[in-house]
Amino acid sequence: MASHRRPKQPNRTRVTVLTTAAAAAVALSTHAANAAPSHKPDKDEVKAKVDKLYEEAEQATEKYNGAKEKQQRLQKEISAIQDGVARGQQELNKLRDGLGSLAGAQYRSGGIDPSVQLFLSSDPDDFLDKASTLDQLSGRQIAALKKVQGKQRELAQERAEATGKLRDLATTRTELGDRKQEVQGKLTEAQELLNTLTLKEKSALAAEQQRASRSSAERVRLGNGSSASGRAAAAFSFAQSQLGKPYFRGATGPSSYDCSGLTSWAYAQAGVHIPRTSEEQANIGTRLTRSQLQVGDLVFFFDDLHHVGLYAGNGQILHAPRTGTVVRYESMDTIGGPFMFGVRV
Repeated sequence: MASHRRPKQPNRTRVTVLTTAAAAAVALSTHAANAAPSHKPDKDEVKAKVDKLYEEAEQATEKYNGAKEKQQRLQKEISAIQDGVARGQQELNKLRDGLGSLAGAQYRSGGIDPSVQLFLSSDPDDFLDKASTLDQLSGRQIAALKKVQGKQRELAQERAEATGKLRDLATTRTELGDRKQEVQGKLTEAQELLNTLTLKEKSALAAEQQRASRSSAERVRLGNGSSASGRAAAAFSFAQSQLGKPYFRGATGPSSYDCSGLTSWAYAQAGVHIPRTSEEQANIGTRLTRSQLQVGDLVFFFDDLHHVGLYAGNGQILHAPRTGTVVRYESMDTIGGPFMFGVRV
């Protein structure tokens, strides 16, 4: 006999969950069907991104160079102060030995005078205050004590200065590490992008750079501009002798260079010392507009002045561009950032 029991109604909550899940599945499948395949950047897009990363790496490199220069300067200053403190301590010890001899002589002649007992106090300032009431000090004793007093103050100041510079050095070393890590991160990211290119695309990019470099070199040859001065001409000539040498962050030659490393090296060979970093180099000499530039003048690019080269004439510069390149000629209009000003040293 057939059962007449009513079929069990599905649970309302369960129906809602199943309906929602089904709708989501349909939506996902529809999205997957309509989604465009992932875009692989072409060589021009990769080049633009890599150039931007190299620019950021060069910014960090110049800050790294500045921190490194500061570290070296602080280390020299601290060493000089510490040497001075050591010599001053020796002088102070001799002065104190002289006071001890005076006390010994008085003791052997019948006891130490109260004034001399104060004289040997560890606090000369306190002694002078008290000694003024004794009226028993000779001019020689007062002069000797004042020397001790002055030397102690001098040493205290020098030790405080050294302590401050040591703190500054610790901060600078931390900054140095941070900048180095930042540079390496940018370069690693750029290399990963370059690795996405095919061999044919890499060859095409290299060929483009070589054509641009040859074109700039030809424009320099045809320009035949005059130099700003004898030392500017000499600096430019020395820089020309480094054409083809690789860029390397923090390098100052003679086997590799970064941008400010090349300019500082070239001028040093001409007998002119200029600061190490592009930012510091921008603050020397006479500033120039583009129309005033002559061969050998320093030329600065980007708002923060993180790139520098030597003017080569006819709108071209000689510089160490960035990682992956060599010292070469290049048009001022293809640097990647605006020309800010020139400097005549």
